[in-house]
Amino acid sequence: MNWGSMDRYAKSLIKEAGQQIKHSFFIEIEINSKSSKNDLVTNIDREIEQFFIERIRRDFPDHRVMGEEGFGDDIQSLDGTIWFLDPIDGTMNFIHQKRNFAISLGIYVDGIGMLGYVYDVMNDDLYAAMKDEGAYLNDVRLPSLEPVSIEESIIGVNASWVAPNRYVDHEPIIELVNKCRGTRSYGSAALEMMHVASGRVNAYMSMRLSPWDVAGGMVIANEVGAISSTMAGEPLGMLGQETFIAANESIHSELLNEFIVLKK
Repeated sequence: MNWGSMDRYAKSLIKEAGQQIKHSFFIEIEINSKSSKNDLVTNIDREIEQFFIERIRRDFPDHRVMGEEGFGDDIQSLDGTIWFLDPIDGTMNFIHQKRNFAISLGIYVDGIGMLGYVYDVMNDDLYAAMKDEGAYLNDVRLPSLEPVSIEESIIGVNASWVAPNRYVDHEPIIELVNKCRGTRSYGSAALEMMHVASGRVNAYMSMRLSPWDVAGGMVIANEVGAISSTMAGEPLGMLGQETFIAANESIHSELLNEFIVLKK
């Protein structure tokens, strides 16, 4: 496969989809809930996913698509070429803020991430990477991450983790919050991973993410030396929801071994 041509094709689709999203602000947006009142979807999420799938199926009929809104294929194995797509990552931000959301896309072959993209639509920032070819922000190469300590780090973590919850022991998280330099939560997994990849944040953690949330971002983060894994330190299976952490290599193990205690 000519990955240079595929890269140009994917970028053109992403930019075209971004324009469609911007134009949607001038029409009425239909908002619905999925699994809960905070799990939102709009007609724009669905339309953008359908736009991608129609193009991919037309031009690459042997490729498969796993998309958040369910218009893609029923993916039970990682065989062949799979496009992992989140048409709007950060839908709540899209609805409430009209910013801080992204298009997330990863193209994988037999489970290996070959191309990754995260497009911050409103800032017109396109993060992109090709396996073993480096990561870029608007065609400017991102440098490899420098080592950092927990004390010097900004950690991407949801504020609800410091309160009693059903997923993780909150006491070590309180210790982490007190020890690190600061915490942030932006409401878009894809953008939070790009903050890690660009060194603005040193780690990002989440209890439940799907393959389309992280597929594109992992390719990019890996190219600058970040480590992506489950909270158990294992590679992601990429077929269902999993715990997730992306972190500067120098603090990845310390975070998992000293501060993350998962509940059974």
